Amino acid sequence: MLILASKSPRRRELLSIITKDFTVKSAEVDESLPDGISPKEAVEYLSRIKAEPFRSEEDLVIGADTVVAVQGKILGKPESDAQAKEMLSLLSGKTHSVFTGVTLIKGGRSITFSEETRVTFYELSEDEITDYIRTGEPSDKAGAYGIQGRGCLLVKGIEGDYFNVVGLPVGKLHKFIQKFS
Repeated sequence: MLILASKSPRRRELLSIITKDFTVKSAEVDESLPDGISPKEAVEYLSRIKAEPFRSEEDLVIGADTVVAVQGKILGKPESDAQAKEMLSLLSGKTHSVFTGVTLIKGGRSITFSEETRVTFYELSEDEITDYIRTGEPSDKAGAYGIQGRGCLLVKGIEGDYFNVVGLPVGKLHKFIQKFS
């Protein structure tokens, strides 16, 4: 059996492109990061700790985590509208990176990888930021935006895997699942 160790409805939808035959489980884990950790290291670490509670001999477990990083700063999910405004203002008119880490675990084997996609935002007015926050969309998204929703209106361009920005590098994951099996 395939287990997706994630609460994200977006990851569930993306994994269903690869296969419909999986279950979803999630465990509460401490997502605190060590000081000085890079965004790439952070998502790889977080994907591992999300997958690990479900390790078994029979099941292939997939854990994943996504962060937005700009100017060396990791942006997680905003805890308030004020924090969402701060994040979106920071991203306005700039290029940032979206990193997703993925871990596959089965029995004594595991593979961890990550993907980086570069995203450029338009210059955003305060009204545009406020209007977007009012949609409620930023509240559960890394970097306070969802490219697959109204957040696409903020995006001038991307370089890399679109699905990575949504939360799972589907093509790369498919190749790793094939190698792992």
